[in-house]
Amino acid sequence: MKNKFIALLKQEVKPALGCTEPIAVALAVARSCELLRSISQEPDHIDVKVSGNILKNGMGVGIPGTNGMVGLHIAAALGCTCGNSAYCLEVLKEVDEESLARAQEMVSAGYVTISLAETGEKLYVSAEARSSSGKESHRALAIISGSHDSIVCEEIDGKIISSIEKNDNDNSTGSLIEPDFARKITIEQILDFATHTPFEELEFIMDSVTLNKALVDEGLRKEYGLQVGRRLLVPENRCVFGDNHLTYAMAYTAAASDARMAGCALPAMSNSGSGNQGITATVPVIAIAEKIGASREELARALVISHLVAIHIKGHLGKLSALCGCVVASTGSACGIVYLRKGGYEQMCAAIKNMIGNITGMVCDGAKVGCALKVASGVASALQSAVLALDGICISSNDGIIEEDIEKTIANLGRIGSIGMQITDEMILEIMVCK
Repeated sequence: MKNKFIALLKQEVKPALGCTEPIAVALAVARSCELLRSISQEPDHIDVKVSGNILKNGMGVGIPGTNGMVGLHIAAALGCTCGNSAYCLEVLKEVDEESLARAQEMVSAGYVTISLAETGEKLYVSAEARSSSGKESHRALAIISGSHDSIVCEEIDGKIISSIEKNDNDNSTGSLIEPDFARKITIEQILDFATHTPFEELEFIMDSVTLNKALVDEGLRKEYGLQVGRRLLVPENRCVFGDNHLTYAMAYTAAASDARMAGCALPAMSNSGSGNQGITATVPVIAIAEKIGASREELARALVISHLVAIHIKGHLGKLSALCGCVVASTGSACGIVYLRKGGYEQMCAAIKNMIGNITGMVCDGAKVGCALKVASGVASALQSAVLALDGICISSNDGIIEEDIEKTIANLGRIGSIGMQITDEMILEIMVCK
């Protein structure tokens, strides 16, 4: 079991440069172009088809290295001009002025098309690269499905080069462990793993501190997005927000989100395919650890708890849904904070219930700079829920979707987010594309 938990963490907590929905598009395009170039053909047209959730989350978010450009068209074009699929979710790490200029030319000339795929999958990208400059036209196809960096099919001129049989379960965590593992684990098992595994086997999680703290510093240093994090800390607002643990955690987490969603060219340590979720599962825990003087080992174990709780809940929801990911990630950070403040299993369960009873209804209306506001709200709720739980206060099972059993409560949240909010998801997309 210990090795499965470690594999799950390493699979779901990894670096990502830019919002992972447009990055998934760039990755699929990069791979299709590589396939075309493998037969000595240079791509001149890119046709991309995406699921509704990819479209929703790629419309208004900044693309790294583009000086504030947004959207799937430029992400796809960059996948062609400078993308390297070997970098996975950091596929655009080599973007420069020349590749950006060529990408802009492709978009301006109408050589990049983005359309809605006819699929019931939440996470789906089909990227076809075409070459029509020679006597014969050639095409190559790469399809991503299930996870943001999971290329399940490759074709050249209609011939399948490689194909991976995809599990029908949208919650698949890949080939290292069984598909339902993230969903089937329990909060009790997570706590046992995080507290009893030797520290040296968990120390890799500290890489998330290095990456996400760099984003915090960048977001506080420059005027990214809505400047949510920066404005919480300016002296003139201290009379409103104070100088305390809550403001510190909110500001630091929002600052990292400010930078990332505005196109900062620094990677985030993601969680379950989302950089914002990785930030929200990581930075509040770091902030509180710094405030209370926690040791490096205590911080690492708290981060393992936070990340795994978020991954567990996402196992019930699926990678993409109408439920804002900060609900999930901030629930994880609430548990990490409980651990840092010497709480145990019962207090963590109470914190999760307090979170689910509070911000379950927060919807995802696409990735954008405004996500920093939702991140800040999630962090505020996490601190509130953790403090109440540590004081022995837990929302009652008579309330709403809360049950005595913590796993049933989490499952209820998953049902609402993945099934109950399906119409909400469709309506949000309809509103967004019709603006």
